[in-house]
Amino acid sequence: MNGESLSSLETIERYSPAVFEFLWCPVCGHEVFSQIPFEGVFCQNCNTRVQFQESRETRGHEEAILACFDTDPTWNLHVDEKLRRDLPDGSARVKILGEPGAYEVDWWSPAPGEDWQPVERGEFDDIKESAEVSHLA
Repeated sequence: MNGESLSSLETIERYSPAVFEFLWCPVCGHEVFSQIPFEGVFCQNCNTRVQFQESRETRGHEEAILACFDTDPTWNLHVDEKLRRDLPDGSARVKILGEPGAYEVDWWSPAPGEDWQPVERGEFDDIKESAEVSHLA
């Protein structure tokens, strides 16, 4: 076998890192996420997992992404509901349209309503955790 017959590996960047500048956690409102290799991407504050999928429909936008949030690994949802809000049935999806610097939310599933509202970006920033809660995190 010669070197010409070997195919090279091509790296494809499916999601721009800029999507993380737009994204926030709908459980706690924080905007910082960490990747654990082979495990996934998690909110640094409450450990909610986020997975990305390509949307089948783009409506003329350069990018359309589905961000799927899962609270199975989330900690302390039961301790202080003032600082966190659980997702209906433990998961929710958001469709994000746009391109770096111009992302927007197209829809949430399930749709926000009387029973559920995603936490807005930074909604709990001005509320401090009590000492009893912070030591449990």
